[in-house]
Amino acid sequence: MKDENLYRPYSTESSLNGCACGKHGSQDEHDRQTQAARLRRAGDAEALSGDFVEAAAVRALFPHEATRRNLIKAVGGPTLMAAIGSLLPLASLQANAMEKSGALEKKDLKIGFIPINCATPLIMADPMGMYKAQGLNVTLSKTAGWALVRDQMINRELDASHFLAPMPLAMSIGQGGTPQPMRVATIQNINGQAITLALKHKDNRDPRNWKGFKFAIPFEYSVHNFLLRYYLAEHGLDPDRDVQLRVTPPPEMVANLRAGNIDGFLGPDPFNQRAVFDQVGFIHILTKDIWNGHPCCAFGASQAFIDQNPNTFAALYRAILNATAMAHKHENRAEIAKAICKPAYLNQPETVVLQALSGRFADGLGKVRNEPDRADFDALPWYSMATWMLTQMKRWGYLKDDVNYKALAEQVFLLTDARKQMAALGMPAPAAAANGYRPFTIMGKTYDPAKPQAYLDSFAIKRA
Repeated sequence: MKDENLYRPYSTESSLNGCACGKHGSQDEHDRQTQAARLRRAGDAEALSGDFVEAAAVRALFPHEATRRNLIKAVGGPTLMAAIGSLLPLASLQANAMEKSGALEKKDLKIGFIPINCATPLIMADPMGMYKAQGLNVTLSKTAGWALVRDQMINRELDASHFLAPMPLAMSIGQGGTPQPMRVATIQNINGQAITLALKHKDNRDPRNWKGFKFAIPFEYSVHNFLLRYYLAEHGLDPDRDVQLRVTPPPEMVANLRAGNIDGFLGPDPFNQRAVFDQVGFIHILTKDIWNGHPCCAFGASQAFIDQNPNTFAALYRAILNATAMAHKHENRAEIAKAICKPAYLNQPETVVLQALSGRFADGLGKVRNEPDRADFDALPWYSMATWMLTQMKRWGYLKDDVNYKALAEQVFLLTDARKQMAALGMPAPAAAANGYRPFTIMGKTYDPAKPQAYLDSFAIKRA
């Protein structure tokens, strides 16, 4: 017998007469209303600041989680709350924290985004009040394609933006234009992409047979481009000679697949799932099966914006980190899908967005798959993610000159700042993040960030 009963008859936190508090018809209704109340509270900057101070005080008194939990079980939450309140001047500490918070240099911000699931933290922070909680008045600017995002950031039409993770690296060294120092504050998402093929290819699943195929990718400086090239090359195809790669804005990928202009695409969700929903394509492989935990998109700003608006940038950081932490939890994905599917954001059917976020999805081949790690959200901008991207830029001829991978990674990816901001929000980073470099495995091949040139030299198919 398993404890999977919807009414939780074996839980001390449920009631067989309704819910734990006795005010709702069911525990499910209780949980929904509790979560809604928490989200409303997240929109109140003063309440959020006070909550953080109180949580930090409790964490300082009980640094070991087991001790805190055992004490709550023994004496009860209200008793512990009263005891701490009698020992510490919480109200004074909370008021002091509000007074000392740095004044925002700029409250009205314009932030760019492409309407894809990768931007979930950045998008959800708007309808769920996370920007307002930091005293920010944010206008999200939906943008058609990545070249426009690049141009608007260079021209300072946007204060900050959703980026493809390699873009700030390329922009900072002047790939495609004048060098513009850009910074990656957080990784927006990990995994969450797929290779989607037209239905006519459902019996042609061996990449070695794909010579002459036409594939869409979102942008040259994208992990999509690098992962597709990697995947094809590992199957013996030269991505510059054996297939055609066409830069296509993500919202146009499904239409091009339907029209027969392309054979497939490696692109972001929800468009892989939308191709299945529209019955024009199927999911050949999820990118997590190429590199599990790979970065895709990022959130960032120019160095000039950061220098001129340090308190505003810190407030943005907190909003995005809070959103990322919430998006990381699977139990929040349904609510998030409902919030971001709206016309102002993704403008997609809720079921399409949810299937891609939840990992329970139809694959277009008659199966319903359950892969919870299809998409995830982890904010840490590892330096080794940046150096891997640079090896691929070099591999395929985008970088003509030698580049100090390590120096550029540590300049553009703000890992130290991310760790500091996360710690302040009670989100400790793994111990390995102190160094910033960790190895990754892509299709069975290990990338050692200490030896990027040896890694690059090991590939048979390359332009470098």
